[in-house]
Amino acid sequence: MPPNPLGAFRRVPRTGVIYVTVEARSAGFSPADPEWCNLGQGQPETGPIPGAPPRLASIPILDADLDYAPVPGLSELREAVAALYNHRYRRGMPSQYSAENVAICGGGRVGIMRTCAAIAPIHLGHFLPDYTAYEELLDVFRRFTPIPILLDPDEGYAFTPKQLEREILGRGLGAILMSNACNPTGKLVRGEVLADWVGLARNLGCALVLDEFYSHYVWDGPDETVSAARYVEDVDVDPVVIVDGLTKNWRYPGLRTTWVVGPKSVIDGVSSAGSFLDGGGCAPLQRAAIDLLDFDATAAETSAIQRVFRLKRDRLVAGLRELGVRFDLEPEGTFYAWGDLSGLPESLRDSDDFFHAALREQVICVPGHFFDINPGHRRRGRVSRFRSHARFSFGPNMETLERALERLGRVVRGAK
Repeated sequence: MPPNPLGAFRRVPRTGVIYVTVEARSAGFSPADPEWCNLGQGQPETGPIPGAPPRLASIPILDADLDYAPVPGLSELREAVAALYNHRYRRGMPSQYSAENVAICGGGRVGIMRTCAAIAPIHLGHFLPDYTAYEELLDVFRRFTPIPILLDPDEGYAFTPKQLEREILGRGLGAILMSNACNPTGKLVRGEVLADWVGLARNLGCALVLDEFYSHYVWDGPDETVSAARYVEDVDVDPVVIVDGLTKNWRYPGLRTTWVVGPKSVIDGVSSAGSFLDGGGCAPLQRAAIDLLDFDATAAETSAIQRVFRLKRDRLVAGLRELGVRFDLEPEGTFYAWGDLSGLPESLRDSDDFFHAALREQVICVPGHFFDINPGHRRRGRVSRFRSHARFSFGPNMETLERALERLGRVVRGAK
């Protein structure tokens, strides 16, 4: 047989959200069609909400913006990010973040990708379940070895500092990558537990790489927002690296403007990785982000998000529960409800079957097995522990959620 002319290229698997979106498009989905209820995509509603600052409507382009932006990001935005973290989490502390502790990136995945490119050859721990895009990312960078850490649904996905210490020492972990609050479960590590995690990172020399894109979506407890930055002692010594941006917490996913915050030496490596991975972000979008990080505007946006999205969380969880969906944990953070389908009619207990049945009613969700991340597909021949789970987003507006619940009711009532 003649050689395959494209044999040098491998098939790259789709992440969960890309998979369900492609399947939905095959069924007639269009983002512009208001009849569809997209509870699959990880996107918050981006329009005006009560109490939030006016939405950004235009972005000027300066002459200098036609040139390349610095790979680490515009210095003014780096300073604004550092100032925001100091204001929110580090007031009165001797060690303060500076612009040199910040790298600006063109999207959340880019920020995590740059950080992974800067990681040494180590064992890197990651939790199950967690964000679907970690799967390929952890496989592409072959310099480190990804080590899965299982979370127990029966324990509400909790993980104590003692358990973390055992994993770090027993598996020889040099770093841990995780989303906090967790996408998809909504589990939030905060307060004394998060402080202890940071202390373990410091004392055991195990870096924490924290995806904090949902850190303003906090539903219970005393904290307005949650960040490991609050518990760092020395910003240039403690091995804590934070990735966040405008995507979720400011509800501007289309601006693709994010940042990495950490020790200066780490940020140097993240910036160097950017020089060969992506070349740096978009200057006009970075410039527009500066005003969005104003302290008062950020506080108003956060309060508005928490008022509006808490109502949506309560409605979606209650509505799904009425249909027979169970919850190992009601979401403490994020805008996702992680539902257990095992109590539904038999034909809907597998999340792939549920997904396709919902699709026929123009409702999109994400089957749970996509979050059972398996870099390199090394765990072969095993059925996912989360095949009976699905992720439902309450990012869309309330009207969409109500319509989705009505349609999912038809799915459940019509099932065998």
